[in-house]
Amino acid sequence: MDQASPRQPDLELVQLGERLKKTREYLGMSQQYVAHNTGIPRTAVSDIERGNRRVDSLELKKLARLYSLPVSYFLDEQEQADAGEHALAGLPRALAGLTDGDKAEILRYAEYLKFKRIAEQSDQNDER
Repeated sequence: MDQASPRQPDLELVQLGERLKKTREYLGMSQQYVAHNTGIPRTAVSDIERGNRRVDSLELKKLARLYSLPVSYFLDEQEQADAGEHALAGLPRALAGLTDGDKAEILRYAEYLKFKRIAEQSDQNDER
């Protein structure tokens, strides 16, 4: 007589749940806060994060909006998906409606961040 094997977890659901949980925790949000701001019951948020519940497209859209990240980041099949790369993909939409002066300011800030990173790396190399 065959023993029924326990249901194997859906690895995609687990990965999605882990990514959602990691993002929520990074942002310092409680499950209750997420539930209140998305309309998704807290128990459902918990089940989603554990990979025990499927997320429908509208729920995922609400979560992504709350976390200020594109849906594509949460669906990326790469285990080490980079939220920054996905956020940059939405940059043209984010820039729509800004003045030329606003866009120039964003460019200056991006250059500042780049040079800051170079300086930090140089300082780390000098310490070695």
